Amino acid sequence: MTKAQLEAFRQLLQDLRHRLKGDVSHLANEALRKAGGEASGSLSNTPIHMADLGSDNFEQEFTLSLLENEEQRLQEIGAALERISQGKFGVCEGCDKPIPKARLDAIPFTRFCVECARKQQQSA
Repeated sequence: MTKAQLEAFRQLLQDLRHRLKGDVSHLANEALRKAGGEASGSLSNTPIHMADLGSDNFEQEFTLSLLENEEQRLQEIGAALERISQGKFGVCEGCDKPIPKARLDAIPFTRFCVECARKQQQSA
């Protein structure tokens, strides 16, 4: 991979990390906001109905799940930036073969070629 291609991927990963940090911040604020009561426009913090409480809990759990996924993606992006610094970017960690550029364009922080990623998913 050329220096220009590596620099383009570095910039793409940095931009993606910057955007995801904003998403993570927003999701964290959303997940930690008070449920029921004032959040739903009521003057009391007690939900009016048990279904409201269930909906609030579901929304909070869903948001926390999204937050966990975004944080994991941020870790993968950080690892990809480290691989660029070490000169290991674009090489599959499973078979040590170059990862096709089309795959890197689709998932710039990937650590595996398609075949090794498939094997990883099947074994998990």
